[in-house]
Formats: sequence, structure tokens, C-alpha cells
Amino acid sequence: MSTSVRFDRGHTDDLMSFLAASPSPYHAVANAAARLEKAGFRQVAETDAWDGEAGGKYVLRGGAIIAWYVPEGATPATPYRIVGAHTDSPNLRVKPIPDTGSRGWRQIAVEVYGGTLLNTWLDRDLGLSGRLTLRDGSHRLVNVDRPLLRVPQLAVHLDRSVNADGLKLDKQRHMTPIWGLGEVQEGDLLSFVEQEAGLTAGEVRGWDLMVHSVEPPAYLGRDRELVAGPRMDNLLSVHAGTAALAAASAQDGPTCIPVLAAFDHEENGSQSDTGADGPLLGTVLERSVFARGGSYEDKARAFAGTVCLSSDTGHAVHPNYSERHEPGHHPMPNGGPILKVNVNQRYATDGGGRAVFADACERAGVPWQSFVSHNSMPCGTTIGPITAARHGITTVDIGVAILSMHSARELCGAEDPHLLAAALTAFLED
Repeated sequence: MSTSVRFDRGHTDDLMSFLAASPSPYHAVANAAARLEKAGFRQVAETDAWDGEAGGKYVLRGGAIIAWYVPEGATPATPYRIVGAHTDSPNLRVKPIPDTGSRGWRQIAVEVYGGTLLNTWLDRDLGLSGRLTLRDGSHRLVNVDRPLLRVPQLAVHLDRSVNADGLKLDKQRHMTPIWGLGEVQEGDLLSFVEQEAGLTAGEVRGWDLMVHSVEPPAYLGRDRELVAGPRMDNLLSVHAGTAALAAASAQDGPTCIPVLAAFDHEENGSQSDTGADGPLLGTVLERSVFARGGSYEDKARAFAGTVCLSSDTGHAVHPNYSERHEPGHHPMPNGGPILKVNVNQRYATDGGGRAVFADACERAGVPWQSFVSHNSMPCGTTIGPITAARHGITTVDIGVAILSMHSARELCGAEDPHLLAAALTAFLED
């Protein structure tokens, strides 16, 4: 589809680098923060008193980041323009007692996180990443980005009916990765991880570890018009939102306060201190109002004028399963971002929200598409309805259309990440 925005392959190249460098939510927020630091933002601690000075600031908590830019002349009642996203993706996460094995194989005990497509983790070279908590309470990121683990599939010779009857996987019995041969030794994994992180033995007191595919993102197709890679749901939106916030902060005098809110734990319901259903966003926005000398009345006025674009991936029409899609709504890759609608409030979009999104796309010169689920198919949901209900904020659900959602490796159009970022930038600059 032709657009008035020229395709920026550099943006997509940068997204691919961001995906590869962000195997866990903790790495994703660290990388987003580093990019914002380059744009002049500074980190503020939740335990410190905040000032009301103009400029860019951000808060990190676990796998979540809230960043905002206060322009010169902003009042306590100045409304916010929020890009919402999430940092987590369905995967396999290490259990508290990880060392296990059977029949001479050394294995790692994992728990299935979120609604992952289990079969996509089979016979794939896997690394290990996440966050370590040290004795002094500090944290250290670790990323073993090389073939370390593998979930081996049963050979067809031992399951002759697999192609006729379909693959049936038991989460407990069939998804345990192997990582070597020999006797199981308690503490093996922790010792290995400490060495990889350059720590001394016994320094780690806690961990949040997960596996990831070590295959890098790549362009795909005859004309390289597609991108295949991990964690597009939803680091694609985190990356676009980060770029949009940095761009908006460089403009003169935005009329609102632009915000990026990237939460953790969306894939399992958002109910955590770093999830969208927790108090983090509301607390940060309120403290920003109060730091600028505002009152409860100012906060209420600011929230009443605030709009959030909840940006998450959606479904492109699948050529092999087109009957699963609503006949009149077939989003395509490289057709621009999608507006997601569900009248039962699985998405928060209404007519007013549609107008806000359409205006941002028009100003950015970006085409857009509509998505609605087939009536006979259950509709997924996002942080959008949670944000709208919890904070009383007008919220619009949007995103990029992809294939293979919740796979270990997903697929999008190569132009769409840039088109999304352009639309988000126009939205934040309003």
C-alpha cells in the first residue's frame, strides 16, 4: 500500500537489533532506558522526592518502565498522551528448583508462561536469560545467548500417528529442556549462571530466568518485505513507543505530556506490581502532577483530558486459515497499523478513540486498517480495557498485524514497525 511516509528500513533494522538484545522483559526495559538516556531522559527513583522540573524522566520497576516528558510551560492540569505496551512474551521459565533429569540426561525444570504455542519451542536452539538478585539486594542481568538447551521432539518412528492425529504435548512431561548428559547435581544451573554473570559462588539469592530462541531476527521473502523474529508480541510496540517518545521530546512545545508505559505480565493477566492492573502508572502520573504543585483537582482534570493508545500486536489474515477471520476485516502486513475493536470491551476502542487514532495517522501520512474478531471466535484482550477501567482514561487499542502470534518466532511486514512509530509520534506530539 502506498503511503506518504517513506519506508525507513533503518527503523526496522534497529527493531531487529532491539529484539535480539532483549531476550527478557528486564533486558527490554534496560535497552529502552538506554535509548531514552541518549535522548536526554534521566532515571528517577520511586523512593526519592520528585521535582517538577521540565524534561524527560523515567521509572524502572522490574520488567516495566514508565517514561514521560514534561515540556516547558506545562501546568499541573496538563493532560497526558500515553503509549501503552507490554514487555513480556509467552515462553518457558525456570522453576525454583531447576536441576532435574532422567535416564542419564541432565535437564532444566521449566514452567510454561502465558499462552505459548508449545510446539514452536521444540527442536529449537535455546539460550537462557533474565534477572539475578544478589545478596545485597541489587540486580544483575544475565544473557547466555548461545545454544544451551533444547526441547527434543519425539521421532515420528515412535509416534506414527502424529501427522494424522496431531501433536499432543503435555506441559509437565514433554516440555523439559535437555542441557547435557550425566548425573543430576543440585545447584548446577545456579553455579553455571553465576559464572556466566561473572559472580562469585553463592552471591545469587534469587532469580527470574527464562529460555529464548538464539536464532536472530531476519528479513524474509523474495523482496525482503517481511520480518521474522522473536517477541514481536509485544517488543515491537515497546520499540516503536520508545522511538516515538524520544522524537516527541525533541519537538518544541507539545501541548500534552507524552508518556511511554511498558508493563510486564500482560500475558498472564497484568495483575502484579509491574502489570497494567497494578498501581504503577497511576502513581507515576499522580506524582508528576503533585511534583508540579498540583492538587487532586488538577490530577482529575489532567486524567479527564488524557488519551492512551494501547499498542499491541494483532492478527493479520492467515492465507491458510482465512475462514478463522472476520470476512470483512482482513488486515495485511505493510498495510499500516490496525485499529482493534470489540463491542464487548475486550478492546477499549470506541468511536471517539477511532477519531483520535485516525487523526494521528492522517497527520503522520500513515495508512491504517481495522481489526475485529470473527463472531464465532473468542477475542483476545490487552492492557487497553484495564487502563481505561483502572484510571478512567480514554483508551484506544491499536497495533501491528502479525502472523504466528505467541510462537517462539513471529512474522510481520517490514514496513509496519516504522509506520506504527510514525503514527505514535504524531499522537504524542499533539
